[in-house]
This record gives sequence, C-alpha cells and structure tokens, in this order.
Amino acid sequence: MKEALDWIQLNRIEVAAAAVSITYVILSVRQIKWLWWFGLASAILYAIVYLNAGFYAGMGLQFYYAAISFYGWWQWTRKHQGNESHGQLKVSHLRLKTGLILLLTFAILWSAISLTLFYGTDSKVPVWDGLISAGGIVATWMLARKILQHWLVWILIDAISIAVYAWQEMYATTVLFFIYVCTAIIGYSQWKKSMQKE
Repeated sequence: MKEALDWIQLNRIEVAAAAVSITYVILSVRQIKWLWWFGLASAILYAIVYLNAGFYAGMGLQFYYAAISFYGWWQWTRKHQGNESHGQLKVSHLRLKTGLILLLTFAILWSAISLTLFYGTDSKVPVWDGLISAGGIVATWMLARKILQHWLVWILIDAISIAVYAWQEMYATTVLFFIYVCTAIIGYSQWKKSMQKE
C-alpha cells in the first residue's frame, strides 16, 4: 500500500491529469457541453506530464487540445442552422469528402510530426508519438463537430496509446487510455442511439 501511495505522490500531476481526462470523456459520451472546460484543464496538466516524459509531440498536442476546447465550446453552444436539435449542434455521420480530407490531413500530420521528432528531438518513439498526435488532432476536430465516427478513430488511437505508454512505464496514463477505449465503445453506441432518436 505504501508503494502505491508513494507512486501516486511521485506522479500526482499524471494522476490528476488522468482523473480530469476521465471526467472529460464521460461528459463527451453524455454530450454535455462542459466537457470542453475539462478538456482545457486536462491539456494543461498533460502538457507538463508529456514534457517530463519526453513525449514532445504529445506535449505540443496539448496546445492544440487547449485551443480546440474553445472551438468545441463555441460549436456546441452556438445556434446552428440546417443541423438543428433545439438550435444546438446534433450528431451527424462522416461524409465521404470530409473523410477523405481528414485521412489526407492525418497522413500529412503523421509524417510531419514524426519527421520533426525524429530529426529535431531526442524522442524515444517519434513514429508512434506522431501517429497518436495526428490521430488525436483529427479525432478531436471531429468531436468538436459532433461527428459520430470520431469514436472509431479514438478506439484505434487509444488502443495504440495503451501499448506505447505501457512500454514507457506511464502507468496512470496507460490505465486512462484503457478506460478511453472502453468509453469510446460506449460513446459510439450512445451517440448512434441519439442519432436514431433525432
């Protein structure tokens, strides 16, 4: 028990970041707009965690998450025309054209981030860090637009993250990403049901 408490004390920022992030993902499953403020807090905490662990793309990604938290809040709270559910943004399917653009964006981001990390930093996992970061960028933009299939992207990215973070001995984050995979499966099911009701 003492070892566990010592580990928590030593990794308190990572533990706090994981707790805030779990709240964020639960709120996103339930489509509660306050998720974006928890996303902002999570981004700040995880920027510190990733910096300390040498996950530079992961750290940089937190700045994107912080910025998109404001964009997501704006998208989820403003009045929408043509995509209304009581004036609010409703869940929608990914369109083919948007999907192809996002796939191309992902490929470019993955390549650019990985190469930057490989040649410009001492990152231990530049290719995997780049993949996780590029996938996170795309999936979070899709979440901000309430696109159902963002959950499928998260399932894949989070499953890869579990292996990478476990290998780097970031155990609280590994557990968090296991919870993310389970929650993403639930989120996909819940959002699909909400689409059918609308």
